[in-house]
Amino acid sequence: MIQSEWLTANEAANHLKVKPRTLLRWVRQGKVKAFALSGIQRRAWRFRQADLDAALLESAVLPSTRPAERMGQ
Repeated sequence: MIQSEWLTANEAANHLKVKPRTLLRWVRQGKVKAFALSGIQRRAWRFRQADLDAALLESAVLPSTRPAERMGQ
């Protein structure tokens, strides 16, 4: 079975290990590339796994830990 390149918001959030709400905030902020499906009342987003992986590799775009200076507190 071939895995689809396109992910739903829930699948993409799971891939990034964040909540869907956080992922959609990152979309609004331009930190993650997403594609909106048109023709429906509520906007549905689709994500490409390659775009999600690219966002993770960019420096300081999606911090996964607290800043080093706060670690000692």
